[in-house]
Amino acid sequence: MSDTWAGVLQVVALVLLLAVSYRPLGDYMAHLLTTRKHLRAEKALYKTMGADPEADQTWGVYLRSVLAISAVGVLLLYGLLRVQHHLMMALGMPKMQADLAYNTAASFVTNTNWQNYYGENTLGYVAQATGLAVQNFVSASVGIAVVATLIRGFTRSKTDRLGNFWVDLTRIIVRLMLPLSIVFAIVLMAGGVVQSLGDHMTVVHTINGDQRLYTGATASQEVIKELGTNGGGIFDGNSSHPFENPNGFTNLIEIYLLLVIAFALPRTFGKMVGSHKQGYTIVSVMAVIWLGSLAFATFAETHHHGVNLVTGHAGLEGKESRFGIPASALFMTSTTLTSTGAVNSTHDSYTPFGGGAAMFNMMLGEIAPGGTGSGLYGMLILAVVTVFIAGLMVGRTPEYLGKKIRPTEMKYAALYILTTPAIVLVFAGIAMALPGETARMTNSGPHGFSEVLYAFTSMGNNNGSAFAGLGGDTTWWNTAGALAMMFGRFLPMVWVLALAGSLARQKPVPESSGTLKTASPLFAGMLLGTVLLVVGLTYFPALSLGPLAEGLH
Repeated sequence: MSDTWAGVLQVVALVLLLAVSYRPLGDYMAHLLTTRKHLRAEKALYKTMGADPEADQTWGVYLRSVLAISAVGVLLLYGLLRVQHHLMMALGMPKMQADLAYNTAASFVTNTNWQNYYGENTLGYVAQATGLAVQNFVSASVGIAVVATLIRGFTRSKTDRLGNFWVDLTRIIVRLMLPLSIVFAIVLMAGGVVQSLGDHMTVVHTINGDQRLYTGATASQEVIKELGTNGGGIFDGNSSHPFENPNGFTNLIEIYLLLVIAFALPRTFGKMVGSHKQGYTIVSVMAVIWLGSLAFATFAETHHHGVNLVTGHAGLEGKESRFGIPASALFMTSTTLTSTGAVNSTHDSYTPFGGGAAMFNMMLGEIAPGGTGSGLYGMLILAVVTVFIAGLMVGRTPEYLGKKIRPTEMKYAALYILTTPAIVLVFAGIAMALPGETARMTNSGPHGFSEVLYAFTSMGNNNGSAFAGLGGDTTWWNTAGALAMMFGRFLPMVWVLALAGSLARQKPVPESSGTLKTASPLFAGMLLGTVLLVVGLTYFPALSLGPLAEGLH
């Protein structure tokens, strides 16, 4: 009972923190994405990069800029991991094997942070801080930059220009990510999170030698891990490790960090399009999905059938005793509905329906509230689909925010919706068809299939969490996983930027009596229905073979 009330209080505190942050943070992000003033430090960076801050880019040039910095990031991180044994503060760690280095580089550049290795036994401090943490900043900022172009597509008319990627990226890092990371690193350190660049900490002397623990600059990397919805932890235990997440206070702060930017971006959207009601509509749908998923997951973990669960009054296996079931379900729901992938409990140990909820959260496209930027542009794509369906019902050309949704826009929206499920299901099918790779599953039957399905759902949606029963550190899994992560990150961005360019070229359509009111409870309900029917049901056959079959057994 005490865990239940503690969980309720943590949810209430979290909602209040997010509500208080919604307006100021959302308005601030709108300002930094629209102001024409450049800070002195930003000008210096533009000069170093050779970028013209006054140049406005077409969607194609913007996309090439995104792909260019991502490609360079993969190459640099891959090289760093391969030579880390020569770097200072390597702590005696060897270089990372080629296929694992490729997988890790692709993972962190795509904002996935899937880890086929044990952090404290694999990476030195320089590789962690200058390799992985740098990509945590860049990949998160790229997502916000891309959604900014989609919003500009709605606000601009008769133009093919959507902004400057290098300006957007620099401002997001310098004015948003770095300041927040510094402030909350101090907060986490005050809460007990470790921060050290010293050698391993000696915790006890024994007759067999000293027992020493890896520490690292944990607090500073923990912040950007959560704030940027990255998720890759310094330790294999991730946010269940006491060095990363020592108590209930830090647990609350970490959940807040992984949600705050994504939940504030609808305010940014409303501010930039000139209608705060539009932002409230989007964030309300996000909130309903988040609360509904949280309620379902908590119920599944406390009331699921089974002799052991009934006897123990709940599914306690894999839960961190410091947090209990409600706080564990809260973290799980929040991390799988964003593209974070951080964990404070073992998802593989959840009940079949609880684990299925984690999978379904990712299958929705992580839009409630989603990753930094990616959640909002996913929801806006679904809003476009919703107005198109509504237009078909009444026999008129659909409009959204003054722009007609024509066949061209719907093609890009349809490609966006179909891309990730195709990646997830094709790769999962291939994995199940390869006998040598199914041998990597520690479980058979529906749960074994769930492990594979979860893995590619996580990688294809750039989440990064996993069912622990799958041993993925093989050449095939590292290579296939890297491809799934890169396709899952960059192909949807192509369709988003192409849609933004198509919308920006249009002339605004004046609102008429037949225009669907998109800032209304009716539209919010229609959007929610579209999310569940168009996206969620795509995966129903696969879910039937995994968590549903296991849960109903």
